[in-house]
Order: sequence, then structure tokens, then C-alpha cells
Amino acid sequence: MFSLAGKNVIITGAGSGIGQAVAVLFAAQGAKVNVLDLDEKAAEATVAQISAAGGDATAFACDVADVDGVKSLFADIAAANGGRVDILVNNAGIAHVGNALTTTEADLDRLYRVNIKGVHACAQAALTHMTVQGGGVILNMCSIAAQIGLADRYAYSMTKGAVLLMTLSIAKDFIKQGIRCNCIAPARVHTPFVDGYLAKNYPGQEAEMFEKLSQAQPIGRMAKPAEIAALALYLCSDEASFVTGCSYPIDGGAVNLR
Repeated sequence: MFSLAGKNVIITGAGSGIGQAVAVLFAAQGAKVNVLDLDEKAAEATVAQISAAGGDATAFACDVADVDGVKSLFADIAAANGGRVDILVNNAGIAHVGNALTTTEADLDRLYRVNIKGVHACAQAALTHMTVQGGGVILNMCSIAAQIGLADRYAYSMTKGAVLLMTLSIAKDFIKQGIRCNCIAPARVHTPFVDGYLAKNYPGQEAEMFEKLSQAQPIGRMAKPAEIAALALYLCSDEASFVTGCSYPIDGGAVNLR
């Protein structure tokens, strides 16, 4: 079950964290993985990890908000793989801390550029090929921030709400062309971003704040990137062929058990 053998997969933001975990798992399941990240060295590190395990992956530097650049890169990737883009995992995204008073125009523009425009650009580029080949899968990385109020996550929540609605729109518009589109909505996940955030904002209090953030989930801890990747694998596999237009919380009870 859950084989991705013969599938040509594009994963954005795959140089670290959730994206890296998804790339490693998908490669282990037989996919040809195209690892995209703004940081090319990070993408290459993910590819090195995959290659060491016997998987097939290639690294690409990619600014997901560069619409023309994304189109060109996706076309090159498709051309090198029989004209196909079978799966897109739209994972690249950035965060912001602030409320409606403290969020600046520059903050809004920065988040819009990556979290909305970037998701759209990659989905559009993938759909260009999926509609021709007669099917495909798009999985967007959303957040519980699209469903519940989170303190000081004004702009971030706004963009993730947009991701949720983009997911539903794509699923509706392309269902007859054999294209499925879903999203995953995690609670807090322990990634290098979390460690960096704590080191920057709470020097000397990292352990205390890590525990506080962990307890925000009723289950009492943060998710592991590999756990998010496991759900991604199911949703992108043929075993989920009847699943489209859905948002899947993976949140340790954060939404329904608060």
C-alpha cells in the first residue's frame, strides 16, 4: 500500500522541516522527488539524504512567488519526466507574529507573496500539466489557523484561510479532469523554525517556552514532521483516490478538544 512508484512529485519548501520529511518519505515509497526550496543548499541536503537511502531526487532553487520562474521550472521538470507532474505538495510558507494593530503593510505583502501568491503560482503551473495528462494530485499545507482564532497570528491566519479556500476551489473546478486537491491543517509542529523562533525571542528560556508551546496541544506535545508526512503520503497515494476537497486536521486535539 501507499506506493508512489513511477510518480513524478514536486515538493516546495522541502529543504527542511515538514517539506523535507515529506520528500524523504515519498522517495522511500518509490517516487521521483523534485526538491524545491528558496535555499538551494538546503534542497541539496535533502537530496543527499534521499540519495544515501537509495532514493531518486533532484534539487532546485525556487522562489515560489516568481510566477514566470515557477512556470518555467515546472515545465522543465515535466519535460525531464515524460511530460508528467503527478503530485504537487504545496508546502512552502512563512510565518508572522502580530495582531491587527502591529501588523504592517510590509508584513502583509511578505506573507501574501509566499503563502498565497506562491501557492497559487505552483498550483497553476502543476495544473497546466495535470489537465493535459488527465489527472494528478495537489496537496496544500494549511494550518489550524484557518479554522480557529490564534493569538498574534493575524496575517498568518489570513493567508492560511486563503489556502483552505484555494484548496476547495481547485478541487471543485478540476474534479472532472481527474485531479484531486486536499489540504493538511497541522497544529504546532516541531521544526527548525520553532527552535529558531525560541532562540531569537526567548534566549535563556527556550526549554520553558518549548514546554508551554507543547502544552498548547491537548495531547501535550508538538507534532513531528514525520507524522505530517505520513498523512501527506496517504492523501497523495492511490489509496485516497476517493478523497478530494477536504481539509485534514492533524492537531493533537487542538481544534475539537480545547
